[in-house]
Amino acid sequence: MLAGIRDSGYEKPTQIQERSIPVVLNQKDVVGASQTGTGKTAAFALPTLSRLGAPGKFRCLVLEPTRELAAQVVAQFEKYGQHTGLRVLLVHGGVGYEKQRKGLQQGVDIVVATPGRLLDFMQDGTAKLDDLEVLILDEVDRMLDMGFLPDVRRIVERTPKSRQTLFFSATMPPQIQTLADFALKEPTSIEIGVRFSPAETVSHYMYPVASDQREELLLAILKQTHFESLMIFTRTKAQADQLYGALKQGGEYKVAVMHSDIRQSEREKALKGFRDGEFEVIVATDLAARGLDISGVTHVINFMVPENSEDYVHRIGRTGRAQKEGDAYTLFSAEELPYVASIERLISQKIERKKLDGFSYKYTTVLDEEDKARAILHGRAKKRRR
Repeated sequence: MLAGIRDSGYEKPTQIQERSIPVVLNQKDVVGASQTGTGKTAAFALPTLSRLGAPGKFRCLVLEPTRELAAQVVAQFEKYGQHTGLRVLLVHGGVGYEKQRKGLQQGVDIVVATPGRLLDFMQDGTAKLDDLEVLILDEVDRMLDMGFLPDVRRIVERTPKSRQTLFFSATMPPQIQTLADFALKEPTSIEIGVRFSPAETVSHYMYPVASDQREELLLAILKQTHFESLMIFTRTKAQADQLYGALKQGGEYKVAVMHSDIRQSEREKALKGFRDGEFEVIVATDLAARGLDISGVTHVINFMVPENSEDYVHRIGRTGRAQKEGDAYTLFSAEELPYVASIERLISQKIERKKLDGFSYKYTTVLDEEDKARAILHGRAKKRRR
């Protein structure tokens, strides 16, 4: 274990690691509230790997809301446990069953799974939880957003009563508190990080739109908006380049782009130009913009809803500073409704929905029937997990 920690470059534990690891090693249940980026995965992975020791049976289950998060957690377990011989398996929907079934049948120590696919393997007898020692429920608030809590409860009911349970959720609404009360035995509560709340000087608006009209709506919003300085956030480098090209081609705006493929010298030049007023629009990915001291921005636009609700607060934190007023616009389609719900719960605020006057919208349920769109999305998610 120590070799794995050294290979990972760790020298000093983060707050949540320092507080959680001794409790987990003592085989106590934990309910933890911690934001993304605090080292939470290592806080449960390191002591769990240490507890499991040598390879044996399927003894640890980690539940995650999405395949992307599950894959990230698998990578972390494999990195930390590379010298232990412990076997880690990723189980999720959207792909064939056979490779995952073979992995379970050949033997595994740790399974990181999304709830739906794991239930399938439990129902056909491939996944047996009889020897489970550690159950880790991660990102439970996002599982709530995606409608997975009933599935999670069914899984918990099939685990041994003697298990240790580690429970992590950024927020604790009543449904999650009920699950925690059901799943945990006299847990130790650990809370790290300040609850996020955006500046009161920021006005928030959500613009529903069909996915294939997103760029068209963004350009239309810009034409109707008076701004002095504007940051547009994208999820990917490809989106940033696409929007930069569209804005540059129009010739109406002085625009720069920032992402990890742009040379550092060019990024610094773009940043200086934005501060000095040489550029009025900057298109950036989260990774490129994180940690930069950019203040005095009058408008922030999220081209897509950030997948991590904390990122929303970080993004809009660029505007409304020093008691100056700012506006934050977010474009969203039906597929992003779970992320919208997560943001609204985090900031304890319902964000006003808005439509752009004069824009020729394509029909989509999210425009006028958000509840219906959410129900349809939930139905698709249940089918997809199979």
